[in-house]
Amino acid sequence: MMYEIRFHGRGGQGAVTAAALLCRAGFLAGKKGVQAFPLFGAERRGAPVKAFARIDDEEIVLASQIYEPDYVFVFEEWLIEYAIEGLKKDGWMIINTKKKPEDFDLDCKIATTDATGIALSNNLKVAGFPVINSSILGAFPKVCEEIKLEHITQAIKNYWPGDIGKNNAHACEQAFNATEVKE
Repeated sequence: MMYEIRFHGRGGQGAVTAAALLCRAGFLAGKKGVQAFPLFGAERRGAPVKAFARIDDEEIVLASQIYEPDYVFVFEEWLIEYAIEGLKKDGWMIINTKKKPEDFDLDCKIATTDATGIALSNNLKVAGFPVINSSILGAFPKVCEEIKLEHITQAIKNYWPGDIGKNNAHACEQAFNATEVKE
């Protein structure tokens, strides 16, 4: 089965890198087909950004945007109304928030984690702004059995060697432990 994942964020939050890291984790999990790509409007910090990832057991030949994702990552709550569009009936929405899944009246499965708080507590900032890609990815193993936490943390450490990778992997682990789900 191919997993199609869409990321909704703003420029500078790490949505594009999150898609690439998740694909690397998929590869480490033994998947043969991985694909990550962005969609930008104005390329500047704060501008809306969409990124996409596909993970499959087979080679992927599809090259379109993802219109009916299995999973959607929402980097800020105000993006929910855009992010839910096309989400499959049994799909998951992973939301960066301090709220609990029960606080949302959405017709989908929900996972929540305070990725911003975790990023800030680990000093994961660029130009003073929190970069939440590593922390929000920690929620994914809670909703997808095939991609494990160790696959994601290893992908992070491979992407950023040394202390930066260790710090980002630690944030990912913290988010995994803090993630709450509602099916």
